[in-house]
Amino acid sequence: MVDTTALTELYKDLHAHPELSFHETRTAGIVANRLRALGFETASGVGGTGVVGTLRRGDGPIVLLRADMDALPVAEETGLPYASTARGSDPDGADVPVAHACGHDMHIVCLLGALEELAGDRSGWRGTILAVFQPAEELGGGAQAMVDDGLFARFGTPDVVLGQHVAPFPAGMLAVRPGPAFAATDALRIRMFGKGGHGSRPETTIDPVVMAASTVLRLQTVVSRTVAATDTVVLTVGSLQAGTKDNIIPDEAVLKVNIRTYDQAVRTKVLDAVTRIVDAEAAAAGATRPPEITPIDSFPVLVNEPAAVERTAAAFRSRFGDDRVVDPGLVTGSEDVGVFATASGAPCCYWLFGGADPETFMRAAAAGTTDRDIPSNHSPRFAPVLEPTLTVGVEALVAAAREWLN
Repeated sequence: MVDTTALTELYKDLHAHPELSFHETRTAGIVANRLRALGFETASGVGGTGVVGTLRRGDGPIVLLRADMDALPVAEETGLPYASTARGSDPDGADVPVAHACGHDMHIVCLLGALEELAGDRSGWRGTILAVFQPAEELGGGAQAMVDDGLFARFGTPDVVLGQHVAPFPAGMLAVRPGPAFAATDALRIRMFGKGGHGSRPETTIDPVVMAASTVLRLQTVVSRTVAATDTVVLTVGSLQAGTKDNIIPDEAVLKVNIRTYDQAVRTKVLDAVTRIVDAEAAAAGATRPPEITPIDSFPVLVNEPAAVERTAAAFRSRFGDDRVVDPGLVTGSEDVGVFATASGAPCCYWLFGGADPETFMRAAAAGTTDRDIPSNHSPRFAPVLEPTLTVGVEALVAAAREWLN
């Protein structure tokens, strides 16, 4: 077993020093140094800021273990003594707060802890560990960047892709689902064009604020009136920006839309509906210029190979007990770890591990207030409890790796 005291201090350090996507230079340096100290062949700068560690123990399967490293443009509100006060530049060049509001710092530390335990085990497994510390998961491009940089040609093609994500359910629990498990994402930037003027004379303008507002409301009908009740779709307008002053009607408005789906036919239907609505609302408002719809990022559906899930979940049940391994149902969050599996032809098994204080969660569940009282990923108040989250995260990776390296 690995002593988690040092891992806890490392976690606090990483949590206090988050870095945005493709800017994980400090984090990558710490990871690379730790891998070298454990005896891994180590390469940095893979796919930009990615790090790959390889440890070989004779003939056997190649097992890819993945952790993501990037943080989010969020101002942390956890009140922790090691809370982040960092700032960075987002892809548009804006100065933003930065925090590990999705738990990637926990992913890094758990994988490093698992690698320490596996490296110290001289006879319990055979094969090759391919430890992949990936940049830019939050942008949906980090995994593909590493693949495009020759990940498999340079370091070997895996026989299985394994990984995990901390989630807001009780620490000590694991959750894994076969088949389509995490949603595909399409993020869109929509520019709607009007004709600006004085707020006292709206009749001389084409108001893009009203145009955008009508579009936001109409987009809410896509799920309720375009998609079958048996299909799972989430459509969120996360940003609407227009104007600078109360008495000036601006020339344009910008919406940012996020769409989650699990089926390609449904995805196409939803995207077509969004385009139709945006174009129609602009036409109804008398816009003299058609809207611009630009993709921001895209994640594929993450599909867990059923046999890989069965095998890995059996290892979890053996290690933790049947009552601590559950099926979470469809997860509407998205993940690009499946890109490694698709590009290599290997099966994927990606699971969740709990990070919420068990007693706090149970009280909230009994009161029916988990949505209100248990901060979720991407919340400024999200931060996993250190234990048993860290220990279970390490042991889950070790159990999965040993099962496939046995």
